[in-house]
Amino acid sequence: MSDYQHFVAEREKIDFLIEKGFIIKSVTENLSGAFLEFERIKQGKVEKEKLHILTADARKYFSGILIQQL
Repeated sequence: MSDYQHFVAEREKIDFLIEKGFIIKSVTENLSGAFLEFERIKQGKVEKEKLHILTADARKYFSGILIQQL
């Protein structure tokens, strides 16, 4: 799979969670990529999801989303 295809797949995963009402709660970056923790409160329960982001373009993409959430 090309780098662009990896980026598109990661972007779609991020968009899917955002559309479901999740917000980015925390970001942990290291040499193996970025780990995003998403969170939403639904019917009084806290739901969490995690994503491992590998591509630089997807890191730029979620950075923009973080700024929008401020």
